[in-house]
Amino acid sequence: MEEERIPEEVKQEKVSQLDGWKLTEEKFIVKRYRFRKFLTGIQFVNSIAEYSEDIQHHPFISVDYKMVTLKLTSWNAKGLTELDLQCAEKYDDLYHSLKET
Repeated sequence: MEEERIPEEVKQEKVSQLDGWKLTEEKFIVKRYRFRKFLTGIQFVNSIAEYSEDIQHHPFISVDYKMVTLKLTSWNAKGLTELDLQCAEKYDDLYHSLKET
């Protein structure tokens, strides 16, 4: 089943409902996650990779020491889909489950 792109008129509203995600270039959402320990960030990346592989929807992932940046879009739809928004929420859940106290 192919995902449909989110209509332009509601895209910003939907993205604004996500915690800390920003719309860039009108077709990506991006978020940076900060960790106190490098290896916790790597654990997070591994969790993201496993989940993304399971659902066959993969983000761009950048690791800069204790900062992990995720960038999402749906290439087949040529923009954001509901799947991207669902992934953003799941990635936030994974972050909160790993975040150091």
